[in-house]
Amino acid sequence: MQKRKIVITHTLEQNLIDQIIEIIPDWTIIIGKDREIWQEHIHGAEIIAGWKKGIEKDCLTPHSQLKWLQTWSAGVDSLPLETLESRNINVTSANGVHAYPISETIFALMLSLTRRIHTYVKNQQERKWHHSNMNLEMHKKTVGIIGVGTIGKEAAKIAKAFGMKVLGVRHSGKQQEFVDEMYTNNQLDAVLPQCDYVVVTLPLTKETNRLFGAKQFDLMKSSAFFINIGRGEIVVEEDLISALQRGQIAGAGLDVFEQEPLTVDSPLWEMENVIITPHTSGSTEHYNQRVIEDILIPNLKNYISGNQPFVNLVDYSKGY
Repeated sequence: MQKRKIVITHTLEQNLIDQIIEIIPDWTIIIGKDREIWQEHIHGAEIIAGWKKGIEKDCLTPHSQLKWLQTWSAGVDSLPLETLESRNINVTSANGVHAYPISETIFALMLSLTRRIHTYVKNQQERKWHHSNMNLEMHKKTVGIIGVGTIGKEAAKIAKAFGMKVLGVRHSGKQQEFVDEMYTNNQLDAVLPQCDYVVVTLPLTKETNRLFGAKQFDLMKSSAFFINIGRGEIVVEEDLISALQRGQIAGAGLDVFEQEPLTVDSPLWEMENVIITPHTSGSTEHYNQRVIEDILIPNLKNYISGNQPFVNLVDYSKGY
């Protein structure tokens, strides 16, 4: 009888590998980042952890064995969701792994824009001693968190340390700890004029695609800062650029873009009121450990008991 097989397309520390072996000692376990390690095993894998470009031609064929896919990213918008759903394959995401690093990035961007840290770094490089018109505070201001999931909740928690008023927007409108007022997605336009900071932590779905355009930036305060660590396609980038150039908003901290890498001729690169990070807000020294110990292992225990994985199970109807 052929042994059941799991393929993990990332390199793991030995202690994490040992935990997996302990749960499924009689399975064939293939682990490694290099494609040569796992390529020939994909077709026969019942579980795959880590989606790679071009992998579908081997794992989504009529006779492949795939039953469950664990992604290494929180977003699943790049997956062939319709095909996966049609084959009744369970998909679990890495949602929650990023809560600490991304919330830290959010506040790094907010604080840097408020206290002009990015400007002072440039001044330092030029050996220039200059005040640079720094006079803003973040304490007691209002932040709108657009997409209150795990990341949004952690950001709201940190905001409370600054005495901020927190407005939240989420699909359900369900109340959340650390959020003072919660709104639904269709109330977004009522939230924006109230905010000193607008933080986008949404997944990319049909509903959120190009959600922020000229109208939304026009609704924001001219003194407001815009932070996007969700997905670039949530924002109409040319409208954001126009809003920044015309002073409709005060500045932006951007980790994601419509096209990545951001093109060298984008006006965003040279804007004094913009801070750019290259889609790295979720990077963390603890990434693999959290994916394996917090998501894969609890789901694996459930799966081998005959149940479907339950942590971060993707709802195909919502797209996340």
